[in-house]
Amino acid sequence: MRVTMCIGAGALVGSALAALIGGAAAAQPAARAATVDHPEVAPSRFTVAAHAEAQARRPFSDRRDFEFADRGFVATRADPVIRGAAGQVVWNLAARDFLTGDAPATVDPSLWRHAQLMSRHGLFQVNDHIWQVRGFDLSNITFVKGQTGWIIIDALSSVETARAALELVSDKLGNRPIKALIYTHPHLDHYSGAAGLITPEQAASRAVSVIAPRGFLASAFRENVEPGAALQRRASYQFGLALPSSALGEVSGGIGPGIPVGTRSLIAPNREIERTGEQLVIDGVKLVFQLTHGSEAPEELNIDFPDWRTIDLAENANATQHNILTPRGASVRDAKLWADQLTESIERFGDSDILITSHGWPRFGKAEITSYLSSHRDAYAFLHDQTVRLMNQGLTGDEIAARLELPAALDREWYNRPYYGSLSFNSRAVYQFYMGWYDANPAHLVPRPPADTGKRYVEAIGGAARVLALARAAADRGDYAWAAELLNHLVMSDRGDLVARQLLASCYDQLGWQSENTVWRNIYLTAAAELRSPNAPGAGPPPPAGGQAAALADLPAPMLFDILAVRLDPDQVGAQKLAIAFVLEGRGGHKETTYLTVEHAVLLHGAVAPPGALDATVTLSRDAFIASFLGGAPLAAASAKIEGDSGALARLQSWTPPPRPGFPIVTR
Repeated sequence: MRVTMCIGAGALVGSALAALIGGAAAAQPAARAATVDHPEVAPSRFTVAAHAEAQARRPFSDRRDFEFADRGFVATRADPVIRGAAGQVVWNLAARDFLTGDAPATVDPSLWRHAQLMSRHGLFQVNDHIWQVRGFDLSNITFVKGQTGWIIIDALSSVETARAALELVSDKLGNRPIKALIYTHPHLDHYSGAAGLITPEQAASRAVSVIAPRGFLASAFRENVEPGAALQRRASYQFGLALPSSALGEVSGGIGPGIPVGTRSLIAPNREIERTGEQLVIDGVKLVFQLTHGSEAPEELNIDFPDWRTIDLAENANATQHNILTPRGASVRDAKLWADQLTESIERFGDSDILITSHGWPRFGKAEITSYLSSHRDAYAFLHDQTVRLMNQGLTGDEIAARLELPAALDREWYNRPYYGSLSFNSRAVYQFYMGWYDANPAHLVPRPPADTGKRYVEAIGGAARVLALARAAADRGDYAWAAELLNHLVMSDRGDLVARQLLASCYDQLGWQSENTVWRNIYLTAAAELRSPNAPGAGPPPPAGGQAAALADLPAPMLFDILAVRLDPDQVGAQKLAIAFVLEGRGGHKETTYLTVEHAVLLHGAVAPPGALDATVTLSRDAFIASFLGGAPLAAASAKIEGDSGALARLQSWTPPPRPGFPIVTR
């Protein structure tokens, strides 16, 4: 069977915001095809049997979610392709048209059903005052009709998809000014499309209220920007950004259809919600907020529309089990707090007739909403309580993950199924939340690097041929996870072993096709594609530097210098010291001075001048600083005015090279 996997270098990097942080190309290069002859790439009898069991176990006759997902449909785009300014495809609404009929042998039938629901796209009317555009991005964008204009909730992840959503709304409902933009929380798919809706000037002048939970900007920086290159490399696996959308590849993003590859932006909020119960009246619409700090995001808010008996639970409630720790990375979330805050939502908003969220479809009817929130809450509470119970009995995170199962009454609800988060991953996350990664076994105090461990295991087992034989035997009996464990050691010890790579890729295919979890499927299949590709990330030079300055333009200066701090290479610095005053010129001629010092291979910065003489004073615009020091543009292009040692800037740049966004994962 000949299989072609298109692996786009730009898509692998993912977000252009993280591309700027990571020094990756802002524009998406042309995809390269890795075509291999591989007769084993087909669903095995074990995969077919697993799907038959899943089909028999789940209540597929329950069509309630389909009724909710289709209710209120108005229209969708005539042209399914959303393009960027240069004509590149940012998002294709027709890319998941293959999701019809019964599940094929390469997709778990439960996941196939979920992907069908998530692929619905267009403008939907929720009630007389609220509409949502769904399927244009990973998240939903919500339009609330005020007396004179729109209140928009969440801005999607790209400028192009947000603009396309607004165009659809304007075409079907008429042109209305935007009065307010609300970010429910600081994840990219909820704020990065803001520049497709409003301008930074509208936000700065407060012509448009840009509302977010308190601490939004700092959390956005910590969740997305500072660890950007590593998060986005792992996100390329989590969301299958290099995979074709097909029954062989990526079928869903789990909490939405997928992630577009468009332009990212960040427009800072000009008003923050400080406390639960805070009320605002915007353009004649009454909104009541519930802050949910530390649950799905470090800062998040739910929104109640009491006059319409409608509640927006942001990403605190979903059509799937969510992640306590996302495979792409981020801070571990507090499962107990998440459950407790859902209890508070039930108590505060239990009389609501309509519930909307930032992902998925609405739910209608008081009894339906109460049952949904209660069972969804109970799943997180069970996860937390039972993980801690077993932890206190001496089980490790891995042992708990292998043992924990939801009670049947919770497990049968579609919204508690592991399409995005999973009980296995989440129980280990709860363990990590309390205990850290270390399991108390002294053999694990100083784990060896994967390549070194691989070499030692291969040698101990009896050599590469012996490991390969054992792995083949395991795969032949359908034990793909154990075969993958063996082959991983073999590939880590010798990335050039093409036979081992191909067999490991085949095991990952079967594991991916068997998985009910979208994220696991994407991770397995992305790994398989990279193992088969001689040009997989990490095998060649990193992408060229560049990025989109607009994505960082609204960050406070201290955050910009924090990015430099986590790039400082102590091997380059050695015992050298440096002291520079940066005078950054912003909008309207505003100037801000930051003093930067390097000593003991640590970069510090602040508003107070350090003791002693400065090596240089540098005056340049914020945009030039971002383009040069964070985006990798030539220093000459920055048009900086330098007083003092002209070589100081060159030294600083040589000490702070960009991250390696295409680092290897399945090989070393």
